[in-house]
Amino acid sequence: MNNILKGQEPIEDFASRLGLKFSDWLLFSRALTHRSYLNEHPEALEDNERLEFLGDAILDFVVGAWLYNRYPEMPEGDLTRMRSALVHTEQLANFGRQIDLGNALRIGRGEMQAGGRERSPLLCDTFEAVIGAIYLDGGIDAVDRFIFPFLERTADEIIVNRRNEDPKSMLQEWAQGEGYGAPDYITSSTSGPDHLKMFEVVVYINGSPRGEGSGPSKQTAAKAAARDALRKMGMMD
Repeated sequence: MNNILKGQEPIEDFASRLGLKFSDWLLFSRALTHRSYLNEHPEALEDNERLEFLGDAILDFVVGAWLYNRYPEMPEGDLTRMRSALVHTEQLANFGRQIDLGNALRIGRGEMQAGGRERSPLLCDTFEAVIGAIYLDGGIDAVDRFIFPFLERTADEIIVNRRNEDPKSMLQEWAQGEGYGAPDYITSSTSGPDHLKMFEVVVYINGSPRGEGSGPSKQTAAKAAARDALRKMGMMD
């Protein structure tokens, strides 16, 4: 589909284009309403943040169940990693871009001028809110019909592209998918002469140590620590 179009697409047109049918149009309208819109339109009663909360939980379940059935031989650690890859902020924002979600958003002028229709966090949050609205209006089967095509187009590509992925990138993606901040890599010790330095690094997530590693450079040691953390969580052999 085309990129962000000029003007705001009417909500009914947006739903029709996606093949969505709602019995409660106010619910779908709320899913597309950013809090910045309420500041300029007092007639709008609620933004989409509660629906975003619901949609986030539903996506975790639906994507997990889809992966379980789609890849019957995939071990638990790889399933966890795949789910994190499919529901993290940038991926959900990309799903939103595929359907020109930004063009249907109801946002305030300031947010619009700041490029809100294209910002990944806003697109991700709104996509989750749409999932929440679909669930409340049509149940889990309606969510499945909507989200499964996105997953089918994306999952195999993720597997192919991530066979040689940097463990630090994998760990950061997992941490963000779980709602934590980026991992912190702390050099715990340094040993050896200048020409044979060895660094010990510990990786922390949400303040807790998750893995440790060593190497001839801080970067190498950090990768080893990330790999150790992933192994301990069953996400890497």
